[in-house]
Amino acid sequence: MTNTLRLATRGSPLALCQTASVADALRTAHRGLEVEVVVVRTRGDDLSAPLDQIGGQGVFVTEVEAAVSEGRADAAVHSAKDMTSIMVEGLVLAAVPGRADPRDGLVGCRLADLPPGGLIATGSARRRAQLANLRPDLSFTEIRGNMERRVSRGEDGSVTAVVVAVAALERLGWTARLTDILDPIDVLPQAGQGAIAVQCRADDGATRELLAFIDDVASHRALRAERSVLAGLGGSCTVPVGAWAETSRGSPRLHLHGLVASADGRTVIRLARTGTDPELLGVEVARALLVDGGGWGIDGFEAARRALPELTGNP
Repeated sequence: MTNTLRLATRGSPLALCQTASVADALRTAHRGLEVEVVVVRTRGDDLSAPLDQIGGQGVFVTEVEAAVSEGRADAAVHSAKDMTSIMVEGLVLAAVPGRADPRDGLVGCRLADLPPGGLIATGSARRRAQLANLRPDLSFTEIRGNMERRVSRGEDGSVTAVVVAVAALERLGWTARLTDILDPIDVLPQAGQGAIAVQCRADDGATRELLAFIDDVASHRALRAERSVLAGLGGSCTVPVGAWAETSRGSPRLHLHGLVASADGRTVIRLARTGTDPELLGVEVARALLVDGGGWGIDGFEAARRALPELTGNP
């Protein structure tokens, strides 16, 4: 078994914090193991343009995954919500440590107290669509950058509120800066939100064995189900899609929520299904959103419409 494990990650404070937690868990599980952090710059670190203009989903992970594929690192640590729905050939999702809070939150103003025409800062199509559906009077502005920059915008009054992932502030020790936590009934989380995903090469048995010790089975199964919804919908960060799997300790059953929406929030379709097979349940929720809910008629789901015969079982 190897004595040193190299973890590839982005260089943002949050990414480094997440990687440090993975490194600490590995050192605790494997006495004497050395962990080296390999910092990789990604396309997503370019703040000059909105995410949908520089590639959408995957912009925070592609270069980090390449470091593992090319042997410059043994494993990659990601915010699971940043990953593409299709795994890179030759890599596997080896571990998902215990998940943090998957919900969204606000900094600056509570949802119930948002004034008419309030300005909300978010770069997420999913968050914009759901908040616009709840409050059609709200206006929105893009925001990029690290968590300190985002949180500060909500605190300095330059916008009415900033939408953030609660898990991010938890990991940074900033929960006191949250003004509100949004109920998933109002704003369904992004697939994988609150989870850390650790990838390695499929043929690297030694690393897979090391990472297996920090895997949380319930969190891993929930992420598999949510990623299956995303894959079935052909979704990305440029199209409003949400998925969240509720788990019960000691039970194999998952209660999986899914959502698709129009960009303007006028149409929001959401439903839930229960099952035990994460991937099959995800496909079922994706099919139900497209067919039963009529999501296939929403602009932006061209890839999902092309996959419709496969999802429905019709020729």
